[in-house]
Amino acid sequence: MQHFNELGLRPELLRALAALNFTTPTPIQAAAIPSALAGNDIMGTAQTGTGKTAAFGIPLISHLLNHPQDTALVMTPTRELATQVLDQLQKMLGANSVVRSALLIGGASMGKQMEQLRRAPRLIVGTPGRINDHLQRGSVRLNATRFLVLDETDRMLDMGFGAQIDKILSYMPRQRQTLLFSATLPANILKLSGKYLNKPERISTGSTNAPAARVKQETIQIREDEKYDQLLLQLQQRTGSVIVFVKTKWGADKMAKKLRTLNHTADAIHGNLRQAQRDKTIRAFRNREHRIMIATDIAARGLDIPHIEHIINYDLPQAPEDYIHRIGRTARNGAEGEAVNLVTPKDIKKWNAIQRLINPGEKTGRLADSSRPEHSNRSRSGKRKNGHFHRRKAKASFRPAA
Repeated sequence: MQHFNELGLRPELLRALAALNFTTPTPIQAAAIPSALAGNDIMGTAQTGTGKTAAFGIPLISHLLNHPQDTALVMTPTRELATQVLDQLQKMLGANSVVRSALLIGGASMGKQMEQLRRAPRLIVGTPGRINDHLQRGSVRLNATRFLVLDETDRMLDMGFGAQIDKILSYMPRQRQTLLFSATLPANILKLSGKYLNKPERISTGSTNAPAARVKQETIQIREDEKYDQLLLQLQQRTGSVIVFVKTKWGADKMAKKLRTLNHTADAIHGNLRQAQRDKTIRAFRNREHRIMIATDIAARGLDIPHIEHIINYDLPQAPEDYIHRIGRTARNGAEGEAVNLVTPKDIKKWNAIQRLINPGEKTGRLADSSRPEHSNRSRSGKRKNGHFHRRKAKASFRPAA
């Protein structure tokens, strides 16, 4: 498939895609859309930023247009991703579409959601917890939902939504089309697919464990007491929008406040913020009112802001997979971006776990624990000099702190 015009889509959908400048499909779209349009269940994996929303969105909208009695449900792990997915689906429906929609996410007004549901929406996008709340209230019905999308399924299971997903699917018809997308395919995903998908077509484009090709990675070994000064240096040397990832909600607020005292335009986003505050922060960052966003991993998946040019991992993530999603916030849709990792001695195990995920079977990029006596003077691939390591050739380049 070279062009969306080849798919036999309804004219109104083609017009909406043209208005969005969707012309040439991405690899995941070219692989998934024809099969999904044929009615097949899909189990898809793809790197972040490769056009996955349209890969399931175009078949979903086509189904709603061709089956006016059916409804569709999209489940995502986070409120931000749900909001973003619905926004893109509404754009693909077009401004004059008669297909009503509802956004069911935690932290948002229940009254507003009840009002949306009273309008009999045919498209529902939401998070498992809030969807279950509405099912228990009897305010949403899924008996006509014959198109289901499970987006970022591995993340939903990591967040403990497995039982809630099971409950939601028990309200749906057994005869339905299900599209499951996941960044990785661990055993629990395969078990879920065997339970709920009907002879799914397995679609994978590229390595799901590899960062996007256009992300330039740089890793700096540094002492803990040098990290903040190094962050300031990186912010001074770089232009354009930056996301700085930190470990805790408290740390995000503290960092944003410190940077603002130095006249940086910065704000924080994390799970303790009310939904309205989170929306306001993302909107301000999207509109370039703030150059710097300090974020916990709540922003690592699903956040799609094209102008993000730099990712700084001030704290490494707890899960190696989250590293890929963090740096995937830049270099989206063919753009280029940069990622900088500040690695302290206590981060060595985390960094090496990330390298094992990205480069399985290779030693490249791994670091020795210099806090252990047998590694006090040397790394696995270079000698120490003035307390720092030489730059080394690797998938991600290394250099000592300035």
